[in-house]
Amino acid sequence: MKRSVAAGMIALGVSILLLFFLNLLLGSVSIPAGQVWKVIWGGEASNPIWGNIVLKSRFPQALTALVAGSGLAVAGLQMQTVFRNPLAGPSVLGVSSGASLGVAFVVLLSGRLGGVALSHLGYMGEVAMTVSAIIGALAIMLLIVWVAQKVRGNVTLLIIGVMIGYVATAIIGVLKFFSAEEDVRAYVVWGLGSFARVSGGQVMTFVIIMAILLPLSFLLVKTLNLLLLGDGYARNLGLNVRRARMWVIVCAGVLVAIVTAYCGPISFLGLAVPHLCRGIFRTSDHRVLMPASLLAGAALALLCNLIARMPGFEGALPVNSVTALIGAPVVAVVLFKRRKEDTGE
Repeated sequence: MKRSVAAGMIALGVSILLLFFLNLLLGSVSIPAGQVWKVIWGGEASNPIWGNIVLKSRFPQALTALVAGSGLAVAGLQMQTVFRNPLAGPSVLGVSSGASLGVAFVVLLSGRLGGVALSHLGYMGEVAMTVSAIIGALAIMLLIVWVAQKVRGNVTLLIIGVMIGYVATAIIGVLKFFSAEEDVRAYVVWGLGSFARVSGGQVMTFVIIMAILLPLSFLLVKTLNLLLLGDGYARNLGLNVRRARMWVIVCAGVLVAIVTAYCGPISFLGLAVPHLCRGIFRTSDHRVLMPASLLAGAALALLCNLIARMPGFEGALPVNSVTALIGAPVVAVVLFKRRKEDTGE
């Protein structure tokens, strides 16, 4: 078992390296592989434009996809475990809706109240959208944490989170109705999700924040394994279930909030990757599933980013469209195969 797990982890690690290099190599501009390799190791490409494309466009985009995919996959695994619901995803508690609501207030009201569309402010507009998304997401997360201390049932908390998402969507709809067409378009583009939105100094800030949060999430591995046993068994083993549930929700919520703030609402990765890892590694042990989800999330995000800007496309396809088109069939195949093996058919 340990040998197969190690082999699976190594395979995921190799796939990440390969997909990362392909993200640097492939795009609307054809760059020889030797030139890309030379730029990676600090050399200068024969064409200066190639070096700028690799270092200032493709590398930040690939790095963002890698980190964002890892964060969403880990958050999705935590949510599915704490709620014991296979359909629970990173956005189930309305954190993504909170981020969208924060951006909606800034983007949709900027032109109406300030007279200048946020999309005209360039870098400052991007920073304003990121900050507003973080504020909106963390505000909803604090509300959810407060509710989690008041209610006992996971189902009740899940329903409240869904209702918060509906309320946020309704408010966004009202803001759209009274906003200028240009502001609505800017908000819709943000809502499609993109790994290319993070650039410049924002990339390092995003990577550093996630590099701190992801290792901290591994401190909850033992807690998640205990929660799998059920509340009764977990209490008998000395776990404070309510406090444990709150910490898992906080961890997943912060991961989702940061990723959504920088990349927009990226759908399906957090829902699909945990199922994919359970199907591959045949285990519910979070000592295996956490690192596996982190690696698989990074690999799948890199694959989706690569497909979104394949050669031949002008610009890039919406990442959300690609994640659903790639992730849904993969998860369906894994689940059907697992069910077939369990029933012995």
